[in-house]
Amino acid sequence: MKYSVNAKSCPDALGAASKGTTAGRLVFVSAQLPVDENGALVAGGICEQAALVLDHVEAILSEVGLDLSDVAKTTVYLADLNDLEAFDDVYGGRIELPRPARTVVGDRDLPLGALVQMDAVACR
Repeated sequence: MKYSVNAKSCPDALGAASKGTTAGRLVFVSAQLPVDENGALVAGGICEQAALVLDHVEAILSEVGLDLSDVAKTTVYLADLNDLEAFDDVYGGRIELPRPARTVVGDRDLPLGALVQMDAVACR
């Protein structure tokens, strides 16, 4: 059975998407942007944006009783791949061992001029 996951503390997904969905034991979190409850890009650099993206992913997962330790796969989009080390400092502090598989993609055209965007797949 598939259904949407909606965390009220996170901004709505852009376009025709849900914040997340489930399919069997898997939970898919749509790519999260570092935006506040009004949809505005958070002030600060890559560290502040990374922290907020992780907060959003965590909030969505909590709606189905999961947390960041349940994440099996992430895809991270960085506007500047030179920010990977700083991103990893934040990510590594929040994602426990064993860490999920991860793909990192450079994308200079992230929505709203964001420095980072991340999606996730978790398993119950």
